[in-house]
Amino acid sequence: MYKLGITIYKEFLLLKRDVSGLILLFLMPLVLVITVTLIQDSTIRQLSDSKIEILVIDKDSDVLSESIISNLKKNDLFDVVSELNGEMIDENQANDLVLKGRYPLAIVIPNKMTANLDAKVSQNVEKILKEFEMDEDSIIDNIEILPQQIKLYFDPATQLSFRNGIKNAINLMVSKIETKTVYQILQRELEIEDELLESSDFITFLDINPRQNDKEIKPNSVQHNVPAWALFAIFFIVIPLSINIVKEKNQGTYVRLKTNPVAYRTILGGKILVYLTVCLLQFILLLLVGLYLFPYFGLPSLDINGSYFYLFIVAAFSGLAAIGFGILLGTIAETQEQSAPFGATATVILAAIGGVWVPVYLMPKFMQIVAEFSPMNWGLKGFYDVILRNCNFSDILPEITLLGLFFITMLSLAIYYDKMKNAI
Repeated sequence: MYKLGITIYKEFLLLKRDVSGLILLFLMPLVLVITVTLIQDSTIRQLSDSKIEILVIDKDSDVLSESIISNLKKNDLFDVVSELNGEMIDENQANDLVLKGRYPLAIVIPNKMTANLDAKVSQNVEKILKEFEMDEDSIIDNIEILPQQIKLYFDPATQLSFRNGIKNAINLMVSKIETKTVYQILQRELEIEDELLESSDFITFLDINPRQNDKEIKPNSVQHNVPAWALFAIFFIVIPLSINIVKEKNQGTYVRLKTNPVAYRTILGGKILVYLTVCLLQFILLLLVGLYLFPYFGLPSLDINGSYFYLFIVAAFSGLAAIGFGILLGTIAETQEQSAPFGATATVILAAIGGVWVPVYLMPKFMQIVAEFSPMNWGLKGFYDVILRNCNFSDILPEITLLGLFFITMLSLAIYYDKMKNAI
């Protein structure tokens, strides 16, 4: 224990000599998490508070078009524009405005769409009643009524998801109106005075939170960014750790240590404990920022639904994984010029494929498979399990097991490489 204490003191002195580097380890993630969260939160608020202006050209001017326009106006996402400078917009003008990027979408409702729909439904109802011989005196109008088309002019820069969303929304509106029209014509043909046929929605949607308690959880930008960038900061410990190991080798410190009766595991133990402490301090700092500093920036406070103890378990195992990787890198690298750029690049890549910047579910299928092999992804899943899902220890056990195995693998490879190199 005495030797371990001296090794810890030695590592502390090495960190103390590089005060500016130590400050950066805490300042960099602090600036990152505040900046990214402010940007994301303001973007989300702008999207929720602002409306998208869309052009609507109504050639029908009847029940169906009025219903579509009414539903669009009720939607918090759209601001319906039908005229400019006091004049109604025609189809050609709408096409030019959308093509120039002034508006993302123009909806053109065709002429006599309501009348044609009513006639088509009446034809179908009369045919059905005729088959059942309920309306023997009726004369079925066999005039062909062509399907109606609502024209959608999209800005070429709009994304496919936006286009599909608009089409589905309009299709849903029209389907509801078609259903209502069928009921109305049935009532008319059957001479039902009162509304005995219910035309209200029979199937509706209920949004249920899968959590067991009654508290509604709505993940915000703070709950996503604090654990993500805390994890990024933890893994950036790879750089100073690998640099210090390379320094010890190049300055002869490592050789002098080995001439003393000190086991290699004791040397590594000192490094692990010191840098794990730094990782946990980084995590505590970002946790305090999320809890107490963010409200001063107009951001929501970090709402942790799970146990703080489980959070620190995930943070500790994430720190061990980062330290193991840093020890391996420092053991293999011969110069600081090798360890520093490689450590920084590897950390950024692990963060990118691990879901720190882009959620994994938005990635292509192949990258989602690749993300499963990133230790940052394991740590991020563990944090989300605790913060958002209020999971217990058995739920985070798979993630911390993977992080622990990663640490053991990296450390074993470093020890094996060191032994092989000394044996030569």
